[in-house]
Amino acid sequence: MKNFIKAFNSGLVASVIALASVSINAAEYQRSSSYVTTKDNVEIYYKDWGPKDGEVVTFSHGWPLSSDSWESQMKFLAEQGYRVIAHDRRGHGRSSQPWDGNDMDHYADDLKAVIDALNVDDVTLVGFSTGGGEVARYIGRYGTDKVKRAALISAVTPLMVKTAENPDGLAMSVFDGIRNAHDANRSQLYLDIASGPFFGFNREGAEVSQGLIQSFWRQGMMGGAKNTYDSIAAFSATDFRPDLAKFDVPTLVVHGDDDQVVPFDISGRAAAEQVKGAQLIVYKGAPHGLADTHKDRLNQDLLTFLQSK
Repeated sequence: MKNFIKAFNSGLVASVIALASVSINAAEYQRSSSYVTTKDNVEIYYKDWGPKDGEVVTFSHGWPLSSDSWESQMKFLAEQGYRVIAHDRRGHGRSSQPWDGNDMDHYADDLKAVIDALNVDDVTLVGFSTGGGEVARYIGRYGTDKVKRAALISAVTPLMVKTAENPDGLAMSVFDGIRNAHDANRSQLYLDIASGPFFGFNREGAEVSQGLIQSFWRQGMMGGAKNTYDSIAAFSATDFRPDLAKFDVPTLVVHGDDDQVVPFDISGRAAAEQVKGAQLIVYKGAPHGLADTHKDRLNQDLLTFLQSK
């Protein structure tokens, strides 16, 4: 028995020493098998699929969705040998619903928390819609030391709202209308967006998918009412031009030219012009939600981008 206790204690000491050797970045955050707890005590849900020694790709989702919206791309790339990581933005999906901090700075900080907690490097950051803003703000705040590539898919960059310096943007009344509809009946708002402009189902001849509409609604209703409301200002009024100026890694911009939610001319085209050397791929006739409606093409375009030197 004494020998057993001695051996057990020796093993325990060895385990403590091994745990202490974890990098300081990872040690800054508490992590369980599916959650990272940020410095301001917000629990961020994440998925980590594919081989753990694979090249890492992170996915940042759009409003008001969750990491579930990336499942087609994640499954495809994981099957190609990539390690794919996606999180639910604070206030969305399965993550905590904090009253404050529903802004792009915190969104970028949360992405950093996931990257640091999982201790990954040479990451390709992929962001859709609001998630594209999250990727841009991450690079703006933290640079590209851990970033190998970036991809902006139907992204809200560089600036959506109309201002004196951005005369081609959308009028503030557009976003006030979304806020009013959100307060009035956000469940109906999500159904209306999904059954109309998001997937282009309001276009003549469109093949409407009730499954995609219901999936959008389900993901949206999982988010907090305050969080998804605040996020409207975050994605519409944040100026990402200073962030895009800091991009110094290969960057892919993908956008549909029939995007009724984030119009191509003020977003995809403008972002590609502002990021030096960016590769722009325009999907003719594609709507905002092209990660679903054009998933096979997007999967292949992402794979080609990841395999490029």
